[in-house]
Amino acid sequence: MKHLYFVLFLLLVLSCQKKANDDSAVLIKTKPIPKIQVEANAIEFDSALVVLYENQRLLEFYRATGFKTVWQSASNRKVILNAIKESDKEGLFPENYQLKSLTSFEKKHPVLKEKELVTYDLLLTLNTQLFLTHLKTGKLNAKEIYSNWDIEINPFDVNTVLAEAFTKKEMAFVVNECKPNAFVYNQLKVALQQIEEYPDVDFTPIAFTEKIVANDTNVKVIAVKKRLKYWKDFNSSDSLTAIYDEKTVAAVKRFQERHGLAPDGVLGVGTIEALNFSKANRKKQIIANLERWRWFQIIPDTDYVIINIPDYKLTVVENQDTTITQKVVVGTVKRRTPVLTSYLRTVVLNPTWTIPPTILKEDVVPAMKRNRNYLSNKNILIYDSNNNVVAPENWNPAKPHNYRYVQEPGPNNTLGEMKILFPNHHSIYLHDTNHRNLFGLHNRSLSSGCIRVEKPLELAGYFLNHSEKWSKGKIDSVVGTRKTHYVKIEKKYNIYIWYWTAWSQKGELHFRKDIYDYDLALYDKLRS
Repeated sequence: MKHLYFVLFLLLVLSCQKKANDDSAVLIKTKPIPKIQVEANAIEFDSALVVLYENQRLLEFYRATGFKTVWQSASNRKVILNAIKESDKEGLFPENYQLKSLTSFEKKHPVLKEKELVTYDLLLTLNTQLFLTHLKTGKLNAKEIYSNWDIEINPFDVNTVLAEAFTKKEMAFVVNECKPNAFVYNQLKVALQQIEEYPDVDFTPIAFTEKIVANDTNVKVIAVKKRLKYWKDFNSSDSLTAIYDEKTVAAVKRFQERHGLAPDGVLGVGTIEALNFSKANRKKQIIANLERWRWFQIIPDTDYVIINIPDYKLTVVENQDTTITQKVVVGTVKRRTPVLTSYLRTVVLNPTWTIPPTILKEDVVPAMKRNRNYLSNKNILIYDSNNNVVAPENWNPAKPHNYRYVQEPGPNNTLGEMKILFPNHHSIYLHDTNHRNLFGLHNRSLSSGCIRVEKPLELAGYFLNHSEKWSKGKIDSVVGTRKTHYVKIEKKYNIYIWYWTAWSQKGELHFRKDIYDYDLALYDKLRS
């Protein structure tokens, strides 16, 4: 009984301490796991030793072992130590898992005393739990970092997984199973290996003053050629002159394609900005993307829509084949398109547009105060709480939120001729636009958060083609009525609005501009 009281006292004291711990799951209640069959030469130890680690997950694990050691097998230890040692290939950091201490214990393993073996066992389990959890679900909690991201991380019970590894003697298999298996994640690991092959060079920034076009002579072209040679886009053995010749233009176009820039061969501000990125920063970008893909998890279905925000691209995948690719316009830095997962629910033809609160506050109210006919010029009606239309001259600027502002269907409607709804907490959707010229721009971070699609009726027709009632002719006919029509999407399509700025494709590194400045900030959090 004295021993029991001592353990309870320790639990009480330790639970009140504010000591930091690398494990985000500290003191979170976990479900008990089945009893783990330990080897005959396992060492039994006092449960109070586990309590001192202040880690509920560790306590639950060793409770299942009967408070006996589990790492007697040299092969199991070798698998985990090697995996932790090579965790940098996954964009993780070996030092986060006390690799130096673990390696030191392992070297002395044959001569370790019983007490030291127990300490090593606890330390190895603790860091294995942490490593496998980071590998499976990411090191950081996306919801704590981004308030406008809706990511559902699949529950991961590391103790059950680890218990299975010991029971079935499949430690290597379990480690591999914890690694994300998404194609882009694996290509990012290739990109991480590729970036390491580049020499460590400090880039002197190339200043942008004016555009440089084919056949120009400019001293900056020499620096551009050196940078292109570094990134293997330019392999000419010609002397590095200041002439922006044909070979250099071709190399710049290759570089621009890899960076999602308009491949026009013009040395403009966007191309110079991309050329100024160093190896170190590109590596950080790749590591940040690997972490995000651990959050995104594996896409579980065969039919889905995926939107990569910084690439301004929508892709429809059907039976694991790409069937549609369209350009999109996404939110500005101030009104960012959120990262989320949902499913397509409804196509709305000839939609009305109700002005959302942010646009009302920041755009409409100031404009109405300047010009009372601002809304009527845009075919937007003002409704009071009784659903009565309010004349612009009777609108009360002191109480703008007492009204509803609705733009009627028509050619000038902000949402164009179509929108596609999917459940989310941010009131965003896919939609057409009355500004078709935007799709000809390279930088398409221009919306208020919703996503404008390049070919809206083609997209709507694709999702409705599972219903015989909705042929192209029928869709065109309904659009021609200028009356709002709601159509349920019968087939299940998940939609993934995600954010990634780096990958490897056919052996080449590809990068996109980090339009919301997520990458380096995320990398710093990973390192802290």
